[in-house]
Parts: sequence; structure tokens; C-alpha cells
Amino acid sequence: MPTKIEKDSLTGKTTTGHEWDGIKELNTPLPKWWLYILYATIAWSAVWALLYPSFPGLSGHFRGLTGWTQRQAIVEQMASARAEQAPFLDRIRAASLEEVRQNPELLAYAIAGGRVAFADNCAACHGSGGQGAVGGFPALVDDDWIWGGTLEDIHFTIVHGIRNAQSEEARVSQMPAYGGVLSRAQINDVAEFVLSLTDRATDAAAARRGEEVYAENCVSCHGEKGEGVRAVGGPALNDAIWLYGGTKAQIVAQITNPRMGVMPAWGGRLDEATIKMLAVYVHTFGGGE
Repeated sequence: MPTKIEKDSLTGKTTTGHEWDGIKELNTPLPKWWLYILYATIAWSAVWALLYPSFPGLSGHFRGLTGWTQRQAIVEQMASARAEQAPFLDRIRAASLEEVRQNPELLAYAIAGGRVAFADNCAACHGSGGQGAVGGFPALVDDDWIWGGTLEDIHFTIVHGIRNAQSEEARVSQMPAYGGVLSRAQINDVAEFVLSLTDRATDAAAARRGEEVYAENCVSCHGEKGEGVRAVGGPALNDAIWLYGGTKAQIVAQITNPRMGVMPAWGGRLDEATIKMLAVYVHTFGGGE
């Protein structure tokens, strides 16, 4: 309950007349400088609310006296950026991939543009640096290419993709599920032979038996020595690069019931200049041929 206003003996300040559990409230006003700043910010917010979009309404919002919006500003900035980029993009569209690579100015622009496009569209599967990942996401930084690593090969793969329904020219390879063709023993043997291609076989006798199974079923796609056959998209088996893992269990699983990845056709999503820049950028990763 309010009590009488009195002077505090310790601070020399008057009280407000309010007391709670024996604690009396001192009458200590806020500093004037603090109040002036508060009033100024209130006034400024009112001015700001009048100048720019602010108050909501039943059928929209108050658009502000200036008519400015962040969305319109972004549209203008994007239009300005496109206008600045247009000369380079037109030159890239008109040039061949090799001409872009041989022209230092266009190459620098293509690498910069390709880096952005790669981060936006490709990094989710191939990694931010093109390192790929086990599980069907090929690395782009090595010299192991399933479909070829020339500029033209990379460009074609980006445009049409792999095993998709979007492009009639999509690259397609199909590995049979040998779990319904070969016995478990034969699959074990051929897995041992595949391991022997990288000197990792643990059963020499099984590897010898598996060589015959391999010759009858796998050579046409993976090559006699496991070097791969690009014409049909057959991955190499004689190196340490594995899409779905290179342990014996993983190899057995892939032979038994193979997994095969899908890459979208970017030709219907990205313009030609962007695809060329992507091809040039990927080619510079180090594994381009």
C-alpha cells in the first residue's frame, strides 16, 4: 500500500510512497539524456514508418511515401548485374568450349561463374570441392571418369544427365542383379577376383575361380583388366576409387543387387552459358582430360 513520501536517510532521495515487505521505492527518475534518446528513437520510428512499407491492413499494407521496397531494389540490382554480365555471357555462348579455355579473359570469367553455379546446383552430390562421396556420388577431382573427362564429355553429361527421364540422350548403363543369375559361391569368387585387381584378394583359389566368372559376365562393361569401358559407362575396378565402397562386403552387395545413381539433365534447367562455365570449371578440378 502507498505510504507517505519521506526522505531516505542513506541516499538523501525522496521515496515514491510505495513500500513492499519493508522495502521502500526511491524516486529516481531516468537520466534526461536517456529519455531524450528514447523520444528521438520513437520520433524516428514514426518517420520511418511513414517513409517505407510498414503498417499491415486488411487488403495489404501501407506502402510508404517513398514507394521503395527491398524486393524492387533487388530486382534493380539483379537487372544491373545481368547487364554487366551480358557481354561476357554472350561471348561464352558464341565460343566453343576449347575457345573459352584458351582465352584467359573468358576462362577466368567461366571459372568464377562456374564456381557459383557448381555451389548452387552440384555441390550437394559431388561435394563443395568436387570430392564426391561413397554412395554413388562420383568424385570430379581425379582422373577416373565413367563417361569421359574431356570438355565435350563433361558438357554432354551436364546437359543430358545420367539415367533420367528428362532427356532422351541421357547417358544410360545398366548392371544386372547377379544375385538372380550367379550362385553365392560364384559371387564370392568374382568379388575375390575384383579385389585381386588391386592386390587385396584374401583367397587366391577363389580369385582364380572368379576370373572365369568375371570373363563370362563382366568383361564387356568393365574390361579384361578391370580398366572400365567408357562407351557403356562401365566403371574401372582396378583402382582405389569406388562409388559404393570397395570392401569385399560392399563389392558382393553391388554384384548381388547393384545400386545405380541418377543425375538430372541440367540442359532444361540452366542456360547454355552457365552449362559451359560449369563444364570448364569442373574440367579445372584436376581430372579433366
